[in-house]
Amino acid sequence: MNMSRPMNMSRRKAITIGLSAVMATCQVRTALGTATQPKVVVHKNSWCKCCEAWIDHLQGAGFEVEAIDAENLAAVKDRLRVPQGKRACHTGEVENYFVEGHVPAEDLKRLLRERPAARGLTVPDMPQGSPGMETPGGNVDAYDVLLVSEDGSTSVYAHYTARNAG
Repeated sequence: MNMSRPMNMSRRKAITIGLSAVMATCQVRTALGTATQPKVVVHKNSWCKCCEAWIDHLQGAGFEVEAIDAENLAAVKDRLRVPQGKRACHTGEVENYFVEGHVPAEDLKRLLRERPAARGLTVPDMPQGSPGMETPGGNVDAYDVLLVSEDGSTSVYAHYTARNAG
């Protein structure tokens, strides 16, 4: 091979090689369980550290996250029809669902797999030990992830038991 002349490659061959590399990468990511999840838009207060920790939790689970600092979170919650009494400190939006509060990423993945007729998921309040609310001691309060149906009623989607690490 003459190294002084540039190698000629057809455009079609270059595109084929590039697409093959992308497909191989996607197959490996899927096989390893690290396929990218859909983007979650998170509305939060700029000063909230637990919201940032929950965003880190989602990103660690493969979700792309767009964080929006909002002055009026109540307006976001009203627009998405998050029921009063079921609200928390931040609100996410993903594929026509809301995700209110410290919902574990695995429950969000399950929601997106099952696609129930619902408004979204909520973890009301801020339970200790939920994603983004971890404590140095590792204690976890018992809490429920609630599925909010179209009519605003709720049912338990997942339950987490209390755990005292100390």
